[in-house]
Amino acid sequence: MVNEKKNWTRRRFALSLGAAAIAAAGCERKKPVSEARRFPSIFRWGCGSSAFQVEGALDVDGRGESIWDVFAKQNGRIKDGSIPSITCDSYHRYKEDVALMSAANLNSYKFSIAWPRVFPSGSGPVNERGIDYYDRLTDVLLQSHITPYATLFHWDLPQRLYELGGWMSRDTGERFADYAAAVTRRLGDRLKNVITLNEPNVHLLLGHVTGSHAPGLHDGNLIGPVTHHLNLAQGRAIQAMRAQRNDLTIGTGLALSPVRAEGGRIHLLNYFAALAFDGIWAGAFLDPLLKGKYPLAAHQMVADVIKPGDMSTIHQGCDFIGVNYYSPAYMRADFSGPSFLGQGKTPAGVTQDASGREIDPSGLREVLNRLTKEYGQPRLIVTENGCSDPMGDHAAIINDEFRSHYLSAHLRAVIQAMDNGSRVEGFFVWSLLDNWEWDSGFTSKFGLVAHNVNTGERTPKKSYAWFANIAETGLLSA
Repeated sequence: MVNEKKNWTRRRFALSLGAAAIAAAGCERKKPVSEARRFPSIFRWGCGSSAFQVEGALDVDGRGESIWDVFAKQNGRIKDGSIPSITCDSYHRYKEDVALMSAANLNSYKFSIAWPRVFPSGSGPVNERGIDYYDRLTDVLLQSHITPYATLFHWDLPQRLYELGGWMSRDTGERFADYAAAVTRRLGDRLKNVITLNEPNVHLLLGHVTGSHAPGLHDGNLIGPVTHHLNLAQGRAIQAMRAQRNDLTIGTGLALSPVRAEGGRIHLLNYFAALAFDGIWAGAFLDPLLKGKYPLAAHQMVADVIKPGDMSTIHQGCDFIGVNYYSPAYMRADFSGPSFLGQGKTPAGVTQDASGREIDPSGLREVLNRLTKEYGQPRLIVTENGCSDPMGDHAAIINDEFRSHYLSAHLRAVIQAMDNGSRVEGFFVWSLLDNWEWDSGFTSKFGLVAHNVNTGERTPKKSYAWFANIAETGLLSA
C-alpha cells in the first residue's frame, strides 16, 4: 500500500530509520492492571456519525457539491454501486435519531457539519438554510440533555475548493478558518465542543496516495504538502474559533493504532519500517500541533512547503485528543519500492473483524498510554470504536452479541489505561446507525441500530440495549 509514495528516497528512509532508533529508546513499562469495572459518573457515553454518511439531502437547501459527491458517481468506486443521495435521511429524521440516543442513555453525540452546506462553493456568503439544520440539531440535542461534539471536517471538502487546489493549496486553510469562524459565530453560544479534523491521516493516505477514497488521487508526492496544509488549516481554524469565543473546548480526531513490525521486533528492518511509518501516520499530525515540530521521519517530506510562521500557527495545542481506534497496523521493509516500506501481514491465527482487521483491544490501551506518556497527560476521548456485521448485502444482524463482546473488551482496555494514569473522559461507539460506509457503501454495518435502506426503518439491535445499560450505570460486567 505505502510503496506508492514516490518521493520517499533512500536518504529520506535513512533519516526515518534514525528517527525510529531515537524513538525506540523509550519503551513503556506496563503498570499492574486493576480489576475495577466502574466508570466515573461524569464519563461521556456517546455515538458517532458523519454528515455525508447519514444526512442524505445532497441537493436540498442550497448545499453544494463535495469531492465525495463526485467520487461516488464514478463507476467502480463504491463496492455495491450504491449512491449516497439518501443514506439514513438524517437531514429530515434527526429528531428520531436523537430520540434513539436519549433512549440509550447517551449523554454525547459526535456528528460532523457539512462544509458544503455552510459554504456551497467553500467560501463566500454563508448559506443560512444549510447552517439552520445544525442550529436545529444542536437545539434538539441540548433539549435531550445530550452534549453535541461537532466535527468541522470529516472528508467532504467542497468540490469547488478541490478544483482550486484542495489540500495541495495553502489557500484551502484560509477558507477552512473562515468556515470555522462562521460556525462559531452562529452556533458557539450553544455548541461548546468542536473537533477540527477527523482522521486527516486517513484522508491523506486513502484519498491522495492509494486513491480508494475521494478525491481518488494516486500520488506519493502529495504526502508532504497535504499533511502540512491540513495541519496549517487546523491551526488557523483554532485561532479563528478562539478569537470568536473563549469558552470552547477544541479537540482533534485521529485514527491511531500501534504500528507493529511484521514478524515482531526480532525482524529488525521491519521494526524500523514500522517506527518510520508511525512517524508519518501519527507523529506528523500530533507533534506539530502539540510540540510545534515535525518528527524527523516526516520533516524531509514537508520541508519544501513550510513557510516562515507556519509552525507557530500550527502549534496551537488543543483541549483534548480524539482517538479513533479499530486495529493495530503491520509494516515491513520492502526493498522493491522507493520508500522501502510495505504493508505487513497480520499475524496468522488472530481474531479478525469483518474487514479483515485484527481485533486487539490491548492496542487501544497501548495508544492511550502512549499519548499520556509522550504528550503530557492530555485529556482523551475514544471518539470512535466499533465493528461491522459480516460484509455483504444481507439484512443487519439484530441479535449482535459479537458487537457487545467487542465493545466490552475495548472498554476493559480503557479502564486499564485509566488505571495507568490516562485521562480518558469518554467512549463513543461508531456508530448509531448502519450508514453509508464510504467506498464500502451499504455492505458494511457498524450501527447499534439497524437501518433499512429501502424503508428507512430504524431497529435497535441487542447491542443497543447492552450499551444503554452501561451508559446508565457506568458498570461493565467482568
